[in-house]
Amino acid sequence: MTADNSLIPRTATEIVALLRSEEISPLDLLDTLEARIAEVDGAVNAMVTLCFDRARRDAGRIMARPVGERGRLAGMPVAIKDLNPVAGVRTTWGSPIYADFVPARSDCLVEILEAEGAVIYAKTNTPEFGAGANTFNEVFGATVNPWDTSRSCAGSSGGSAVALATGQAWLASGSDLGGSLRNPASFCSVIGFRPSPGRVAAGPAGPGAAPDDLFGIPGQPVGVARPKAPGGRGPAPDDLFGIPGQPFGVAGPMARTVPDVALMLDAMTGFHPADPISLPREAGRYVDAVAARTLPRRVAFSRDLGVTPVDPEVAEICEAACRRFSALGCTVEEAHPDFSDIQDIFQTWRALLFYTGKRTLLETRRSELKPEVIWNIERASDISVDDFARVELARGRYIERARAFFETYDLLVCPATVVPPYPVEQRYVERLGDHEFSNYVEWLTIAYAITMTGHPAMSVPAGFTASGLPVGLQLVGGPRGEAALLSAAALYEEEAGLSGKVPIVPRSPAG
Repeated sequence: MTADNSLIPRTATEIVALLRSEEISPLDLLDTLEARIAEVDGAVNAMVTLCFDRARRDAGRIMARPVGERGRLAGMPVAIKDLNPVAGVRTTWGSPIYADFVPARSDCLVEILEAEGAVIYAKTNTPEFGAGANTFNEVFGATVNPWDTSRSCAGSSGGSAVALATGQAWLASGSDLGGSLRNPASFCSVIGFRPSPGRVAAGPAGPGAAPDDLFGIPGQPVGVARPKAPGGRGPAPDDLFGIPGQPFGVAGPMARTVPDVALMLDAMTGFHPADPISLPREAGRYVDAVAARTLPRRVAFSRDLGVTPVDPEVAEICEAACRRFSALGCTVEEAHPDFSDIQDIFQTWRALLFYTGKRTLLETRRSELKPEVIWNIERASDISVDDFARVELARGRYIERARAFFETYDLLVCPATVVPPYPVEQRYVERLGDHEFSNYVEWLTIAYAITMTGHPAMSVPAGFTASGLPVGLQLVGGPRGEAALLSAAALYEEEAGLSGKVPIVPRSPAG
């Protein structure tokens, strides 16, 4: 079979059904994706490393099994963010330090997906070490927004979001600390799902595997071997943090629809010994939770979570989108937990994570690090043991306030980002109205305020600005509340009717 463009707009759920019925094969899908990438990626730069030869070998192995033994994804192609090592495939973390690194073994997230029938065919672009919410780096350049190619696609999972929006992927992986799954989903009108810590395992699977996301994918083991990278580029990165089980950064799924995100989450979950806080699979499937159509009883809406300025047009679009829950029969009220101490907690922990993971690179390869990474590492030098103790106590109180809030409300709704997509040449959002952000990540407060609760969250399309740029709505569930959150999101998605607007052909500013 040659490329079949009629498959591009189909949902991942539909594609997996076709694979199970053997109406199509994984090889058909790879042909279709290879042609689509050749057609559109030159305009957006989302797919930075292709591995179709490897993918076709894996597809052949999957096709040799009986249909019932091909896993939950049954040969579905999946794109992987370039922070997750894939065995035998160039993995750079968006850094010139590791521009030529080829890992011997995959990240455990990749291993779990491949065990469920995923076929890895491409790596997607990311900022250097995943730092920052604008997807550009010195290795591959910038990934641009397909709704307006003069605009940012956000980050750090920007390549994955753009690949989905442009029909270069049906499913893609991402990771999230400061909103790296939610921000690009918002900017590209797709779905980005941040699960609870431990729900999705990720991290190096043993000697020979380089580590994952700068943002501290949970449970990375310390002291792994340091293989030399090809081409004399020096050692592969050692364990980034050395803090097993830290709960801040997570890996998660990205897709075009809520049922597709549930499908991928089902394939991503499960315990892996390389991640000590990874959880066993839940008894039920997330796709069944979506089908159950469980309506939240009480929904809280906030324009700003009480902690950040928000562009007025973005806030109005999100407030109108939240009224969809009223139309569904939910009680909707304005409320949010007390997040007033988020900056002290988040900025302190972020600096410590950068320092632990990147101090050696600062000492030996400083000239090859971008300024924002250097700033984050150096900031830790001002943090004392007393500061750390204060922040940890504050974090405990913060988590308790969030838990208590969800005794009253089933769902918290707010904007996923505080601005619409901004010019791609702008490294980050420096100012909003009269407020000047103090550093390159503060504009992401509305996302990382939720990160620090440990609750699952996601960005779903809310609508579009007057100039046609996407806006995302952030939905937050209760503790370990993935199933209920996905069910509520699916009902919202159906009511809003926005999921059919992708995939698109990249649009120039005049388009």
